[in-house]
Amino acid sequence: MDDTTRITLRLPTDLHEWLVVEAKTARRSLNSEIVHRLETERDTAETDGETP
Repeated sequence: MDDTTRITLRLPTDLHEWLVVEAKTARRSLNSEIVHRLETERDTAETDGETP
């Protein structure tokens, strides 16, 4: 990532706990896991023509 923005994100506790487990399983940081999932979703949406 060449350009980044820092944000504060509030998550339900159960979602946070699930993401932590998923990140550990994938050997990624929590931040990297969230970015990975968002990028994957964005790419899928773009492929399906859901976004401009």
